[in-house]
Amino acid sequence: MNSGRIISAKFTCISQELIKMKTNRIIVNALFLVCALLTAFLPCACDFDWIKTTQISGDVLNLYGDDPYTLDPALAGDSTSVKYISQIFCGLVAFGEELEPVADIAERWEVSPDNLVYTFYLRNDVYFHDGKKVKAADFKYSWERACNPSTASQTASLYLGDILGAAEVINGAADDISGVSVVDDYTLQVTLENPVTYFLEKMSYPVAFVIDQENVSAGEYWWTAPNGTGPFKLWDWVEGSELVLQANDQYYGDKALLDFVVYKILSGIEFDLYETGEIDVCSVGLDNIYRVTDADGEFYKQLCSSPELSLMYICFDCSKPPFNDVNIRRAFAMAIDKTRLVSLVYNDTVMRADGIIPFGMPGYNEKLSALSFDTQAALELISSSSYGDVSNLPQIVITSGGYGGYISAILEAVINEWRINLGVEVTVRQLDPNEFLYDIMDEKDNMFFWGWIADYPHPQNFLEILFSSASEGNYGEYSNSEVDLLLAMAAVEKNEEAGLELYRQAEQILVDEAACIPLYFGRSYILVKPYVAGYKINALGMVKLNEVYLN
Repeated sequence: MNSGRIISAKFTCISQELIKMKTNRIIVNALFLVCALLTAFLPCACDFDWIKTTQISGDVLNLYGDDPYTLDPALAGDSTSVKYISQIFCGLVAFGEELEPVADIAERWEVSPDNLVYTFYLRNDVYFHDGKKVKAADFKYSWERACNPSTASQTASLYLGDILGAAEVINGAADDISGVSVVDDYTLQVTLENPVTYFLEKMSYPVAFVIDQENVSAGEYWWTAPNGTGPFKLWDWVEGSELVLQANDQYYGDKALLDFVVYKILSGIEFDLYETGEIDVCSVGLDNIYRVTDADGEFYKQLCSSPELSLMYICFDCSKPPFNDVNIRRAFAMAIDKTRLVSLVYNDTVMRADGIIPFGMPGYNEKLSALSFDTQAALELISSSSYGDVSNLPQIVITSGGYGGYISAILEAVINEWRINLGVEVTVRQLDPNEFLYDIMDEKDNMFFWGWIADYPHPQNFLEILFSSASEGNYGEYSNSEVDLLLAMAAVEKNEEAGLELYRQAEQILVDEAACIPLYFGRSYILVKPYVAGYKINALGMVKLNEVYLN
C-alpha cells in the first residue's frame, strides 16, 4: 500500500492484457537499438539471452517479487516499484541507521541562516551504469523533467514542490525551476519557497533521484533498460516471471556483496517457495503467522520482526454525500471495535491505530483523545446528522484494490461491524491493482481502503501530504482551514518540540472530525534463511541489498 508510498505489497497481479503490453514494450524499447544494428547480419538473434555477456553465477540471493508498475523514479508512487528503484537509482541524500538524512551523491551541504538556500557539494566519483559521470546539471534536468506536466508525475508536487519555481513548471507556466542553479559541475544550489524543516528528508524520495537524459531520450519506456547510479543494475526482466539485479562494480558507495539478486515474480505461493528452498527470504502473512511464532516450531529461529511506520485506514470522500457530513463520518468510525478486530483478524500481531502518526515516529501522541467504540453514540450521531436515519443514507460503496475478487480479512470484518452495529450495508467495488493505486482520485467511491508507509520519519509525511487542502495526496479531499494553518506553522517551526506539538494539534482535529478511520499500524514479519546475513528491513520497509551477503 506512497507514495509515503502507497502500500502495494499484496496488490501483485495484473491482467494478461497488461502483461502482454508491458512485455512487448520491454522488448521493443530495451533492445530496439541493438536489433537495428544487428538486423542485417543476425535477423533472428534479437532476444535477451543472446545479448547477455554474463550468466547468473556467484553469490545469488533469491527473493519473491511482484512486477513493478514502473522503474521511472518520477512516476513511482507504490512500494513495489520503489523497492526496485531504490536499488537502481540514487539521490543527493539517503537515510542512515537511525533514519536520519545522510550524504549520498551529495557528500556534504550547507544551509543558509534563513533555511531557504541549500548548497549541495556532489561527489566527483559517481557514474551512471554506462560509465558517464554524474554532474549537478543531471539533477537539474531530472527535477525539471519530473515537474514537467508531460511527465505526468503524481509525486513531483509533493516532494519537489517546496523548491522555488517548481510550481510554475508543474503548472506549465515555465520550463526551468528558477530555484535550482548549477554553480559548477559538482555544486548545486537549491532555493526554497519557504524554510520547511523536512526538505532534506524529501530529497530521499525517488522523484528527486538523478536520471540520465540520454537514457530518457530512448523513448517512453526507457525505464525498461534503466541507466541508474545505484548499487545494482537491471540485468533482466521477464514480466510475470523474473526480475534480476546485478551488482554494479562502479558504485561509489559500499559495493554489493552479492553478485545477483533474483526476484521470482508470481512463481507460486511465497511461503511454499521458502519452505522448499527456492527463495531465501519470505514475508509472513496471516495464513502462517501462528506457525512461525511458535517457539517450538521449525521456523521460529528464522523469524525477524520489526515495527513499520505504516498505517492502514479507511479513507472517506469528504467532498461528497454522505461523508461530507462530519456526524456520519464520526458514526462510521465509532461503530468499529478496532481492539476486537486487531485481535480477531491479526492475532495482535499489529498495533491498533487510534491516530494517524504511527507509533515510533516523532510526534506520536500517547495522550491523543481517540473516538471510542460506542454503538449507541454512533446511532445518535446519525440521528443528529442531515440524514436523520440510516434508511436515508445513499448507497455506500467502498473501493478496494486486489485481484480475483480478493477482499482483505480486515475489510470484511469492518463491513460486518457496520452491518451489525449501524444496520448499514456496504458494497465493495474491487479494482485492478494499478488502476486502484494510480487512478484513485477518479475511481474512488464514497470511501476506499487505503494504506500508507512513510517515505521519511516525519509527521508531515502523513498529516500534510494526506490531509492538507492543497496536497495532491489528499485523495479524501478533506479540508479544514485550522488544520491547514497548523500544518503550515509546523513546517517552518525551527524548534523541533514546538513543531511536533503543532502536528499533534492538527492530528487531534483530524481524529475528532474523523477525516479517516485509522485501523492499525503495521509490523514486518519475515523469515530469513540461516545462511543469509545483513538482510534488515528498516521502519520504512526498505532493505539495503548491498549490505546483504551469504555465509
